[in-house]
Order: sequence, then C-alpha cells, then structure tokens
Amino acid sequence: MDKIIVLDFGSQYNQLIARRVRELGVYSEIVPYNKEIDYFKDDSIKGIILSGGPNSVYDEGAPHIEKTLFNLGIPILGICYGMQITQYLFNGKISPSANREYGKSTLNIIKDSKLTKGLNNASTVWMSHGDHVDELSNDFYELGNTDSCIAIAKHKKLEIYNLQFHPEVTHTTFGKEIISNFTLDICNSVQSWDLNDYIKTAVEEIKNKVQDKQVILGLSGGVDSSVAATLIHKAIGDQLTCIFVDTGLLRKDEGNKVMSLYANNFNMNVVRVNAGDQFIEKLKGVSDPEKKRKIIGNEFIKVFEDAKKEYKDAKFLAQGTIYPDVIESVSVNGPSETIKSHHNVGGLPDDLDFELLEPLKELFKDEVRRIGLKLGIPKEMIMRHPFPGPGLGIRIIEEVTIEKIKILQEADEIFIDELINHNIYSAVSQAFVTLLPVKSVGVMGDKRTYEYVAAIRSVNTIDFMTATFSRLPYDFLDLVASRIINKVKGINRVVYDITSKPPGTIEWE
Repeated sequence: MDKIIVLDFGSQYNQLIARRVRELGVYSEIVPYNKEIDYFKDDSIKGIILSGGPNSVYDEGAPHIEKTLFNLGIPILGICYGMQITQYLFNGKISPSANREYGKSTLNIIKDSKLTKGLNNASTVWMSHGDHVDELSNDFYELGNTDSCIAIAKHKKLEIYNLQFHPEVTHTTFGKEIISNFTLDICNSVQSWDLNDYIKTAVEEIKNKVQDKQVILGLSGGVDSSVAATLIHKAIGDQLTCIFVDTGLLRKDEGNKVMSLYANNFNMNVVRVNAGDQFIEKLKGVSDPEKKRKIIGNEFIKVFEDAKKEYKDAKFLAQGTIYPDVIESVSVNGPSETIKSHHNVGGLPDDLDFELLEPLKELFKDEVRRIGLKLGIPKEMIMRHPFPGPGLGIRIIEEVTIEKIKILQEADEIFIDELINHNIYSAVSQAFVTLLPVKSVGVMGDKRTYEYVAAIRSVNTIDFMTATFSRLPYDFLDLVASRIINKVKGINRVVYDITSKPPGTIEWE
C-alpha cells in the first residue's frame, strides 16, 4: 500500500497533516525526525512531508536531519520548520522575524507549479513562525510570497517543495488542494486506504495483543469510549468489561442516561461505579487546571485499581483516547510541546498496574465517528457533542464545589436543550457552558444581586485540532441568556465566547 511519511519535528499539527493525506485515500504515518535513513528505502513510500516545529534551526539541540534524505529520489514537502531545515541544509539564509508571525496572511502566487495547481493568484494562508527564510538556497526558486516572507519554493531539479505556511489547517483556503497536489500528482500515490481497513486491522491487533486476557474499559458514554468499547467488543467479546465511573462531574442526570443508553443499545458488560464524593473531596481547594486534570486522572485510575480486585484477571485498561488528546498532552514520536494534560493521557501514574489498550489514539474525532457508524452504533449516539473526561471539573474555572456543579448543570442543560429545540445542535460541533470564577452585580426583581458569570461556548470544526466559534443567531443567544439568568439561581450574567482555536483551545481549562 502506497504511503506518505510525515517526519515529526514537534508541530502540534503533525497528525493533522497525516489526517489530510488519509482523507485523500492514501495511507500516512508519522515517524520521528531522526528515523534511520534505511527506513525510507522502501518502494511503498511515495513521499515525505517535513512537519513544522517549535524550534529554530539554530537552537542548541534543535532537531536536524541528514541531507542524504533529499537524495533518495522521493518527493519531499517541507512545511514551516520543514522549509527552514531544508534551506539550512542547502545553505539558504534563515533569520528570526522581528515579530513572530501568527495568524492569517495573504499568499501571492508568482510562478505556476504542480504544487500550486488550482490555487487562486491570491489566497489566505495560516502562518505560525518565529524564523523565516531571508534568502533561498541557490538550488531553489520562489513560487509565492506574502508581504512578510518567501512563502513557497521549489528545488530547481528535484521534486522538493517548501511552504512557510501551514496547508493542513482549515484556515488556509487552498490547503487541501496543496496537499492533494503533492500526494496525488507529485508523488503519484495510489488511493488504497479506507477506514474499513482500519477496523479490520484494529480488530486483529486487539485479538493478538489481548489473547485470552480480560480487559476493563473506562466508559464515559461519549463518542470516543463508545466506539472504543464496540471495536474491542467486536474483537474479544465477553473478555471486555466496561466500567462507567460517575465522577459527580457529569451533566445533569447523565449517569442514569448513560446506563439506560447502554442497556438499550449494546450487549456488553457495563458496571456503574458511583464515585462522586471521592472526586469532589480530592478537588477541594484546587484551582490550577493542570492539577485538577491530573487529580481527576489519578482518581480514575484508583477506581480501576479497586475494580481490579473484583476482576482479578483484568490485564488491560482500555480507553477511548483519540489523537487530539495525545498531541495536546504528550509528545507523539517526537519533540512536540505539551498544551494540557488529558485525564486519560497526562494523568496516568508511572506505576500503572495495567497495560493500556487504546485502539483509537491515531484517529481524529470525525474518523472515530465514521468508524462508529460502520460498527453499527446508532447515529444519535455517534453525533453527540464531545464531553471531556474531567467533565465539569474543567468547566468550573478554579475551585470545584458541589454548589458550582449544580449551578453549571442547570445552565448547561438549558443551553443544550435550546440548541436541540431550535434544530441547531447538529449544526455545531461542540457546545457547553463554563462557570467563571468572577461575580458581577445585577438587578433582579428590583433587588441587587451579586452572582456568577456564565460563558456560553459553541464551536464548529472538522477535526477538533482547529475550530471557529459558531455564528449563533442573536435572538437565540438572547433567549438562552434570559432562560439561564431567570431559571438558574447563582448566575446573573451570561457572555458568549468568540475565540477560535488557535489561539484558544475549545475548553477553557
């Protein structure tokens, strides 16, 4: 099977590059930037993409590669840091920008090429770099630029291309076309990859890994853990036991809804553990979001460790970890920087007494949903909005208390109900309410109030690595705000979050 290799220099978007290639029906995988050169002497490798990264090529310990990689006759596309390291190796000149360029910029095409086929002469691209190429190597010529930098270049003889911007993010207007031109036209890759192959391969890998051992899975009721459970159950049947941990940090009446959902749709073992008091006690006095995430992660593991006393043969802990969890928590095959710890990634203790089983960790949310539908999971379950593992613990900014949980549960239920009632829920990707750690003065019934501020958040996204805020109608926002303020004791002001990702994250913590 033809494949495109993504060399990981630490970009937060490196898996997004691989995902864009897979969307084209071509298999793609990520390998460390320092992979031995013999690895690439494989006829199935049709192209190499050098990812971006947080370093300067001049930094001490910055990731470098052997120049011999460029002599293998394989087409290469260098993105951001990938462009800079290419030019550095070919004796181009790179220097720090006066100001880090971050955000949208206008690309101007000055010379046609196979890479830029189908692009407008001027279009929007997404920049995120501190260094830039001052002067191209004598071996390259310029294809396009912005007001601030050389944006596209090509080797004069070889199929080696450089981009200073990020084509993999949705903010770049013709990003998909650029990746398609490289993958299909320049690399001549055969489109032979689909998610049916992934299911078949994952089932076989699970069988081979687990063999006759028992598996327990952390079930949240969300899309990721539901798909993971169904996939694993398909592979090993009753060797799987799902443990649903009610942390006390779930949406209103979520625990009962989850158990009812699984009782009516799945023929698998599901055990409920009510551990709300345990979680809330541990979170007393804790305000730091990273600390909260790690506490919640550790308490999850303690619940599973206790469960193991009942399931003594359980060797594996299965989780619905997906790629955005991983890349924001820890480095994947390379030097990427941590954004935040996810409870099922960054919160795991070093002495975990289970072997992890995470069949979805290389996939994005939309891919997970498509697999879920292929596995026969009801569409209404698959299309539910994501709910974070730490739950309301990270939607209550700063300290978590029972009072705040109840306030947020009521406000969140109103928002979600109105989205459903107005047929908006399925048109947005993720929506929720966050309770802020500030109070404001208000007037209700001619009386002064001093209560919490709630922030409404709704985003639209394909992959959850980038997102834009939802353009909800003003009348709808007015209705939601009025209902929350009138119905929820403890909130007297509602604001709407219009931050995109990047620069923000979807969740506030």
